[in-house]
Amino acid sequence: MSTESLITLLIALVVIPAAVVPYLRRVRAEERRARKHFEDAKIAGLQSAVSMHPHINAMECIGCGGCVDACPEEDVLGVIDGKAVLVHGSKCVGHGLCADACPVGAIVMMMAAPGRSADLPLLDEHFETSVRNLFIVGELGGMGLIKNAITQGRKAVEHIASRARTSDGAYDVVVVGAGPAGLAAGLSAKANKLKYLLLEQGDAGGTILQYPRRKIVMTSPVELPLWGKLKLTETSKESLLELWQQVLTKTQLKVNTGEKVLDLRTAEGHFVVSTPLGEYAAHHVVLALGRRGTPRKLGVPGEELGKVTYRLIDAETYKDCDVLVVGGGDSAVEAAVGLALHGTNRVTLSYRKSEFTRLKDRNAKHLEEYRKRNAVSILLNSNVKGIREKEVQIETAEGIRVVPNDYVFIFAGGDMPFEFLKKTGIKFQEQVVA
Repeated sequence: MSTESLITLLIALVVIPAAVVPYLRRVRAEERRARKHFEDAKIAGLQSAVSMHPHINAMECIGCGGCVDACPEEDVLGVIDGKAVLVHGSKCVGHGLCADACPVGAIVMMMAAPGRSADLPLLDEHFETSVRNLFIVGELGGMGLIKNAITQGRKAVEHIASRARTSDGAYDVVVVGAGPAGLAAGLSAKANKLKYLLLEQGDAGGTILQYPRRKIVMTSPVELPLWGKLKLTETSKESLLELWQQVLTKTQLKVNTGEKVLDLRTAEGHFVVSTPLGEYAAHHVVLALGRRGTPRKLGVPGEELGKVTYRLIDAETYKDCDVLVVGGGDSAVEAAVGLALHGTNRVTLSYRKSEFTRLKDRNAKHLEEYRKRNAVSILLNSNVKGIREKEVQIETAEGIRVVPNDYVFIFAGGDMPFEFLKKTGIKFQEQVVA
């Protein structure tokens, strides 16, 4: 071996280990971390997904970790034994970015298995329910993420457009709800030259209208019929609503706002949709309703007081107030942090469980920061027992605690319109009681 070759070999023996060893150590550390989170999630019953989530084909996965890097939610995915694994399924909100990032197509997005998704309707691949010609898209079907909701609304109506049409005077499709999913469904209906009707009990925008002022809405590029590519990664509530208005103006999509659907029944081979303004016959119906249409109440004395509300529109209007926020989800935490942002309010967050288990990582970090600064007082294992004009009674492990109070914000979720849906014959996935 020549001197030059020997020098090259020696350099390689030094440089390659110097580069590879730190990399292997980092990979092993990340795997140990993922394995621990995976085991912790299994013990807590949080490993399995409850909505749209990635299904990973282990035979095709090459363990590159691209899906882990692409996921905006920390610790949802990890690489264990050289394969990508769904680590914390209950935190997955179905972005689908992991599937886009997989270089070998080993990931597909799918709904959780029956028995895991509590209170979700059974849907086929076209988002059709167990009742033929009746579709559910968006938040009501477990898909609240804007990108996925838009995609569902578009694909459902495209499938409807592929079916034979009649000319009996009935609408080809009636869309109920004008949030992202409903607007996409309406635009798709117009693009496919269907005879359509879009009904909304409030204003166009859906759940977005209930977001706090300037709330950041996370989404990603998605195709919107008659508009083109909707390119959003981070935007404010106001900007997004302004964009929807631009879409409505440009496309001339007609939306019957302020018209609530009261009943849905079948008659003579088609649907009859009833509202306070009349009845509409339709061959297909797409339900794009929100899950929060009817807020879930606590059922405690004083809840009827005017200071009690179930959404926060503008945190900046509350200053130097004693505020109670009830709930343990992202909406509750975002409200608590928003109310505490400027430091003038005294904010208490009450949650009935012993820990927050399904928060987005950024919300969990913000809450911990505000807790350390004593900007938000957190009461876990607590339940509101009574609400009065200037105070609230909260049951804790130490007994009843009386807290000064000016306003109460309750984020206990929303009751899905079960009676309305079940009356139509829609079948639901069975709920698993932990």
